[in-house]
Amino acid sequence: MSEVLDVLQRRAGTATFAELRAVVSGRVIRTALADGTIRRIAKGVYAVPPATDALAAARAQGGVVSHLSAAVLHGFAVLELPGKPHVTVPRGQHRRLSQLDCDLHWADGVPSDGRCTGKLRTVLDCARTLSFPAALTVADSALRLGAVDRSQLLIGATALTGPGSRRARRVAAAADGRAESPLESTLRSLLIEARIEGFEPQVAVRDHGFSARVDLGHPELLIALEADSFAHHGTRIALTRDCRRHVNLTIRGWRLLRFSWEDVMFDPAWVVEVIRQAIAGSPGHHNSRGSVSGSRRRRVLRGL
Repeated sequence: MSEVLDVLQRRAGTATFAELRAVVSGRVIRTALADGTIRRIAKGVYAVPPATDALAAARAQGGVVSHLSAAVLHGFAVLELPGKPHVTVPRGQHRRLSQLDCDLHWADGVPSDGRCTGKLRTVLDCARTLSFPAALTVADSALRLGAVDRSQLLIGATALTGPGSRRARRVAAAADGRAESPLESTLRSLLIEARIEGFEPQVAVRDHGFSARVDLGHPELLIALEADSFAHHGTRIALTRDCRRHVNLTIRGWRLLRFSWEDVMFDPAWVVEVIRQAIAGSPGHHNSRGSVSGSRRRRVLRGL
């Protein structure tokens, strides 16, 4: 069902039957409806079933929508939608009895108006509490949308103290507004955690007859990494376009490694290993610029 959810997430939570059908079969759509993965909200329109209303839960607890729930309200990309609303209340306040379930957090200086934490505060809260890939996804998206700028994020993270502050500073240092999707941010997080250096987001490859961008590119070694969402590659037109793009990159000396959602999310060790093999020049991979010097290769492979 990951393809169905991917389409919905990339379209702000809703999609038409035609948009879903371009990616998955009718049987998959019917199965997703039957098991509650998606719901029909109008004729020919589908959505992810809503969790408890985050704003209502915040009002019930006398706090504010925060963390991942606030990221969704701000329109930031998220790796996964929260299962329950996240609500922050003033420190020392007890959980109130309510029919609206939520994940409760406590902090100083929280207004009790039932609204949402600010954009910078939301990014920092996510950076403190989420996994590195999930936090980087939110931070990348906030930078890309111009909701916060890099200096604000770095200063805010530096000022943090207490649990999660070191994690937040790591996320702030790695965040990059050039990233264009949660899957791309997650793929980059694997490189960072594996200490594989030299890859940059959205590298442009241009000459007089060709122009393309790769999700993550190593300009020195001419290795390109693509985080492939099935929603963007599941039609005949997309297949034709991608084949030609792949050929054009190849004849210009680029080695293109393409990873699916399942690769990145469920087999990260394999993803890291094949990238290491490509960098190291495993059989079948050759650098069009010639061999890389031993000292330079050691720098590229640092931490491998």
